[in-house]
Amino acid sequence: MNPINPLIPLDYPDPDVIRVGNTFYMVSTTMYFMPGCEILRSFDLLHWEHASYVYETLDSTPAQRLNGKENIYGQGMWAASIRYHQGTFYIIFVANDTHKTYLFKSKTIEGPWKKSEISGFYHDNSLLFDDDGHIFILSGNRDIYLTELNADLTGPKEGTDSRIIIRDKLDAYLGYEGAHFYKINGYYYIFLIHMPRTTGKRTESCFYARSLDDEFVGLDVMDDDRGFRGMGVAQGGIVDTPDGKWYSILFQDSGAVGRLPILMPITWSKDSPSIPVFGDKGVIPEEFSTPDLNPGYSYAPLFGDDDFKGELKSFWQYNHEPDKALISHNKDKGTFSITTDKLCNNVTQAKNTLTQRCLFPKSKASVMLDASKINEGDYAGLCILQSNYAFVAVTKRNGEYYLIMGNHVVTVPGIWGERNDDSFALELFKVKLSSPKVRLASEASFDSQRYTASSSVCPDKVSFSYDIGDGFIRILQTSSLSFKLDHFTGARYGLFNFSTAEAGGTATFSEFRYEEA
Repeated sequence: MNPINPLIPLDYPDPDVIRVGNTFYMVSTTMYFMPGCEILRSFDLLHWEHASYVYETLDSTPAQRLNGKENIYGQGMWAASIRYHQGTFYIIFVANDTHKTYLFKSKTIEGPWKKSEISGFYHDNSLLFDDDGHIFILSGNRDIYLTELNADLTGPKEGTDSRIIIRDKLDAYLGYEGAHFYKINGYYYIFLIHMPRTTGKRTESCFYARSLDDEFVGLDVMDDDRGFRGMGVAQGGIVDTPDGKWYSILFQDSGAVGRLPILMPITWSKDSPSIPVFGDKGVIPEEFSTPDLNPGYSYAPLFGDDDFKGELKSFWQYNHEPDKALISHNKDKGTFSITTDKLCNNVTQAKNTLTQRCLFPKSKASVMLDASKINEGDYAGLCILQSNYAFVAVTKRNGEYYLIMGNHVVTVPGIWGERNDDSFALELFKVKLSSPKVRLASEASFDSQRYTASSSVCPDKVSFSYDIGDGFIRILQTSSLSFKLDHFTGARYGLFNFSTAEAGGTATFSEFRYEEA
């Protein structure tokens, strides 16, 4: 048996998980990427594939569309709750740019999903259909609120008020949040993430009570970092198997690659009420058994190649809402083209950037670029998208084509970054091209060595190379990557085109290749 974790070596944070029959479903935060609110499917809890996106676009605000200098980095869709009740799937989440709570319903996991709104703002919420027909939503940060919803799920039930049922009394970097709410064997269980100042580590807590009118009693149930950078494992859902075994999927901060889901078994104490015991007495085991409810099933990959000769593969997402009028996808020729309609200074404001998650710990991506129709001052190429981004691109200057490697390093100290930084990238490498057609490649490397929080080096890096027909030429300069809260997402490969002088230029991409390094 091989080590299980990280469960998915890709950025799938804030997981919530359910089982319907013999199928497990997991939803995670997708923020500003669209289509959004991705749901994954599994039959054994170990292997996962794409099941559906809940929405193509959300509210089409100017910021969601990257109009002008507006954006929703670090905002958008957060921490969805997924539930299945009486033949219907429910997804509830808030968007931190619109400050709305969204409800999506569907009879099937593939959709179509019907969109509505719930009056109020329910941060990191969790939905509970109680046995007696009442419907509750749990939400909040530090103060955890319980709200009864009306039968139509349009807002609080008339004549009721939200009330605080858990209050964070600790001096913590991160107060209680990330609620997951269950009723199991007659008891109510609430799972929350927090970060005590005593450890500075993400920690999972469980609170329980016999009745919603009783005081909830709490304890920490997961305080393990797997020996990795002092980064704790917390926030996520629990799920049972048909034969009564229990598991949890939480996430772990893993550097610039993002937040990776971690699987662990759960056992229950023989006390009354029964207390969940995560992992091996709070330590995540390297190996353990899981069920296989559909033996022999072949899972579709969550990343990979695309020849662009059919519909875009499900692992592609646009950075913000795409403007389809600026995209040309020729399925016969196998090309994907992006045309610009505005001026901007950097990759982060480029419309229609097509992205895939980077793989932990190493991966390579390459793409064929035809930049013959870009304008003066355009930049078209392959990037690693984060606030600390880097790219290799073709630009046009005085009628000549040049290959450029550049990066942008956030100068704001700490983890916060600057969401609206409009500065140009730093040009680290330049070479004149005899042709605007070139194959671009990127290799992303994320440190996988386990070490303590006292270590000062986090060697997450990206390097680039290019091929003009005689084999790849490696660019010696590398760029450091860093996860910051201004974007709040893991690094992604991106195909981009933006204009700095004259809008209307077109870049054409083909033959995208992705491999584990």
